[in-house]
Amino acid sequence: MDTGTDLRTGRCHCGAVRFEVALSDGLRSVRRCTCSYCRMRGAVVAMAKAGGIRIRQGADVLTRYRFHTGAAEHFFCSRCGIYIHHQRRSDSTLYAVNVACLEGVSPFDFQDVPVMDGINHTSDTGQPTRRAGTLHYTPAD
Repeated sequence: MDTGTDLRTGRCHCGAVRFEVALSDGLRSVRRCTCSYCRMRGAVVAMAKAGGIRIRQGADVLTRYRFHTGAAEHFFCSRCGIYIHHQRRSDSTLYAVNVACLEGVSPFDFQDVPVMDGINHTSDTGQPTRRAGTLHYTPAD
C-alpha cells in the first residue's frame, strides 16, 4: 500500500466494507464531475494513487460498475449500495474515493468544491481537463 502522508480509514454505510486509503494530496484534491454518472451520484471525491487503497474487510461484497468506454471501474457495497471509490478514466493510476465514506469527513466540510467538466472528457476531446465551475456550500446561521 502506498504510505502517503494522509492515511485515512473508511467504510460503507452498513459497515460490510472497510478500507484504508493514503490520499495522494490529502483533502486538497477534492472535486466533483459533471459526467452523466457523477452528476447523478453526486459524490465529492479525493484522489489516491493506484496502490493507495487497501480493502480491510468486505472485498467479497464489493460490486463493480462500468459504463460508456468501460475504462473507469466504480466500486459499491452490494449490501447498502454506497459508492466507495472508482478507478479514474482520465488517469488510470489514480482512484477517486468518496469522502463521505472516510471516518470523520463530510462532503459539507468543504466550502468550495471544484467541479470538473466530465461531459467534455479529456479522453474524448484530446483537450486538457476543464473546470466547469465550483460547488459552494454555505452553512445556515
